[in-house]
Amino acid sequence: MNTGTATTDGQTQSLAKGAIGTALLHIERAHTGTGDWPTAHARVRDAASAPIIATSDACLYFGAPALAFLLHAAEADGVPRYATARTRIDTAVTALAHRRLDRAHARIDRAEPAAFAEYDLLHGLTGIGAHLLHHDPDDDALGRVLAYLVRLTEPLHVDGHKLPGWWVHHDPQRGASGPFRGGHANLGLAHGITGPLALLAQALRRQIEVDGQHEAIDTICTWLDRWRHPGEAGAWWPQWIRFDGRTDQTGPLRPSWCYGTPGLARAQQLAAIATGNTARQRMAETALADCLADPNQLARVHEPGLCHGWAGLYQTATRAASDALTPAISTHLPFLLDQLTQEKDDTEGFLDGHAGTALTLDTAERGAPPVTEWDACLLIN
Repeated sequence: MNTGTATTDGQTQSLAKGAIGTALLHIERAHTGTGDWPTAHARVRDAASAPIIATSDACLYFGAPALAFLLHAAEADGVPRYATARTRIDTAVTALAHRRLDRAHARIDRAEPAAFAEYDLLHGLTGIGAHLLHHDPDDDALGRVLAYLVRLTEPLHVDGHKLPGWWVHHDPQRGASGPFRGGHANLGLAHGITGPLALLAQALRRQIEVDGQHEAIDTICTWLDRWRHPGEAGAWWPQWIRFDGRTDQTGPLRPSWCYGTPGLARAQQLAAIATGNTARQRMAETALADCLADPNQLARVHEPGLCHGWAGLYQTATRAASDALTPAISTHLPFLLDQLTQEKDDTEGFLDGHAGTALTLDTAERGAPPVTEWDACLLIN
């Protein structure tokens, strides 16, 4: 296995936009009988045709971890279809996780702010941890990821200012725009602190615990409580907080998986279930149900995809409904599915393309959780 960078391979080894997402769709269909294994195998070969990227920018959505996620999905029924290749790639992912963890702890030791690429779901250690939790939970790398996320919740002191430990030095687009001078704290599931919260909670639900895990969950939830706003259409949270401790957001924006109430509510619901906090669970579920009942928020959804569109909204709500204390969320699922079926998506890709919407529609049609747990990479199950 070549673990060097290959400049032409980024699209091929991208779960978000490339061949891995397409292969994941065909693997799920092969498992459920709506597709066939020869087609799935061909798609896997396409995804693995280039040298495997396991450099420092490899993550759940790119390179070796993305391919490992795919190969484990292919063996969800216990048949070792790619055992040799999977074992080699798993070894590379574990080594990558340890290298990235060492760098992350060194950064904290220097009392420097983080970046999305260090900790978030799409590019960082939370995403790698999500893969390990579902596919290699006994690996000591998972324990180190969880311990790192616990440490991430400790306050960061920069130039006399006390900041949340997950504070990032850049703006939400990973640039250096004026309004975000000094960086920001992000609340979203894809890039913000609710990603780590969801991973810590899901690990705890599976009886996987490290020192300080309960306290870290409580720290994040308490911080989210601080930024929860009441509204006529229910509670909502801003997307991010600036260095001056303010947000320009005056109300709920687009209800999506990556930002907005759906992802935030699901993460807090998971945390509440993991810690036995019924009051918090009811708060999170009520916030999501109220969001889904608000035509003004739903009118902001203009695309079918998982990241920003109807597919992500439906799948997140479906997973939340399956754990909910009441049927309030479930009552909105038919409408969300109807909106999704009216959309057409011919673009390639998982997060914003056909593969993600097709997986969502196939799962909805079966009326059962996906065999591959493909939505594990969204941290909603």
